Amino acid sequence: MPLADAIARGLRREGMAVDVAYDGESGHEKSTITRYDVVVLDRDLPGMSGDELCKEILSSGALTRVMMLTASAGVDDRVAGLSLGADDYLAKPFAFPELVARVRALARRATPATPPLLSARDVELDPARRTVRRGGALVELTRKEFGVLEVLLAAKGSVVSSEELLERVWDENADPFTTTVRVTVMTLRKKLGEPGIIDTVVGSGYRVPSAGTSAED
Repeated sequence: MPLADAIARGLRREGMAVDVAYDGESGHEKSTITRYDVVVLDRDLPGMSGDELCKEILSSGALTRVMMLTASAGVDDRVAGLSLGADDYLAKPFAFPELVARVRALARRATPATPPLLSARDVELDPARRTVRRGGALVELTRKEFGVLEVLLAAKGSVVSSEELLERVWDENADPFTTTVRVTVMTLRKKLGEPGIIDTVVGSGYRVPSAGTSAED
């Protein structure tokens, strides 16, 4: 569907990992396999309707937030969509910057509150401003490098597997056997400089150690 593909391309340009489903059944299957922060859901899906899929997502108990899209801007339609449990409602056509802003707002509500700044030693990441500093100096990172560092810092010393990084930072089109994560971590380490703050935990993944421990390759 052209609209779904256009939305996916636009959200990916904003640094988001996006999966696409073109009908209700495949959307339901994906939502049972992957925990999404936000689902942008067209009410007019073929097969299983958007209304029914919304109910299924909400009944699963997941923290996923649902934004409904519809061709009608009528009050009754908005009320009906929100009554189903949708968290937000947007009528087509819409301004893409508004969609992005709403998706970001819903994503913040779908995950535990993130502190204003994420930090480890002298590395500081600001999720809102999308900036990283080390020792006060700005570090220029790509979107994927930023995403990897954000996930690792938010884990607070826990190990994050390559598979989880692929799911959180990339999307379903990423090859699970690719070296993308390893290469991205390598370039991230180079940009952050010494002393290193990212551990490789052989056979498990990566972590940014908590205070008092040292990072090792």
